[in-house]
This record gives sequence, C-alpha cells and structure tokens, in this order.
Amino acid sequence: MEGFVALYIFMLAAVVGYELITKVPVILHTPLMSGSNFIHGIVLVGAMVVMGHAEGAAETTIGFIAVLLAAGNAVGGYVVTERMLEMFKPSDKLKESKNKGGH
Repeated sequence: MEGFVALYIFMLAAVVGYELITKVPVILHTPLMSGSNFIHGIVLVGAMVVMGHAEGAAETTIGFIAVLLAAGNAVGGYVVTERMLEMFKPSDKLKESKNKGGH
C-alpha cells in the first residue's frame, strides 16, 4: 500500500508541475532556470549522501548512476542558463555600429 501512496504523490507532483510550468511567462524562464539549477545541486548532494550510505554492490551502483545523472543535470542546467543569458547581451556587430556612429 505504501508504494501506491508514493506513486500517487509522484503522479500528482508531475501533473501540478506541468500545469505550473506551462503557465509561466517567457520573461520569467531565465530566473526560474537559475532557481532550478539550485535544486539540481541539492539533488546532487542528496545522491552523494545516499551513495555514501549504500550497502552492497547493487546499491552502490545505483547510487553512482544517480550521482552521475544529477551532476549531468546540474552542469547541463548551468550551460543552458549561460546560453540563455548570452541572448540578452548586445552582439558585437551592434557595438561596432554604435561606435562608428551608425544606427
């Protein structure tokens, strides 16, 4: 019975998360991405703690995979955030045209 409760909570969280994310205005995506990177860091720390308490080869292997996936998720989030922020910086062509007195 406990597994069904956990599955129900997971499904409810997925539906609520989807509904919230689809209603976020475009202008808020970059700040929310930065906040989600913070959460990914917490997931990475949690995966490392769980792996540290693992007993046996199977638990250690699953813990190692969790750490790898969490680290990849955190790094990927920062890369995507950096690329998003680059879109808001003025391009070099625009800087050159302003320096030459162009419009």
